[in-house]
Amino acid sequence: MIRADLHIHTIFSNDSSIHPKILVEQLIAHPYINAIAVTDHNTGKGYYKVRELATAYPDVLIIPGIEVSTVHGDILLLGSAEVPPEPWTIENILDFAKEVGCLAIAAHPYRQFGLGDLVRNYKFDAIETLNGGSSPQSNAMAGELAKSMGLPGVAGSDAHSPQELWTAYTEVQASMDLDEVLRAIKMGKTRTLIAKNSIHF
Repeated sequence: MIRADLHIHTIFSNDSSIHPKILVEQLIAHPYINAIAVTDHNTGKGYYKVRELATAYPDVLIIPGIEVSTVHGDILLLGSAEVPPEPWTIENILDFAKEVGCLAIAAHPYRQFGLGDLVRNYKFDAIETLNGGSSPQSNAMAGELAKSMGLPGVAGSDAHSPQELWTAYTEVQASMDLDEVLRAIKMGKTRTLIAKNSIHF
């Protein structure tokens, strides 16, 4: 089993202050989280930098990702750090995910820049049901949405500063193999958790 924070931004997102070096240092020092998805806004640059810094540490998994800003709301792609071609419509992003074999996840659906009930009209792989930056009510609504659609739920801190890291995470019934992790998420072998006492280093 892995414990993964599946939604993290670095300085390659213009609204984040998390330096890749700090992120890797905090991940290595964390007592139980051993995987992260680097999901910068509309770029994969943060993932590549974090992966490069983490190569010396075989006990952690860096999952490629990107958070795409569509006109209707944000979509997380996990398993690829490639930027989809524009225009960034929901349909185009979902088609792109299918083409490259990555997961398309509705990010914080009931918060600002979320897709809301539009999610029901599309075939997503999972829904972010626990987001560290969302209110308990928004997360509860996202959980109900996932349940009603029969979709897996995932969790991430959505950290934009080091203090926000590790507030929410996903337990995935998989080894440290990326393909296995993605398959397990798609199959719903996940559990979302909030870290009551987030540990920062």
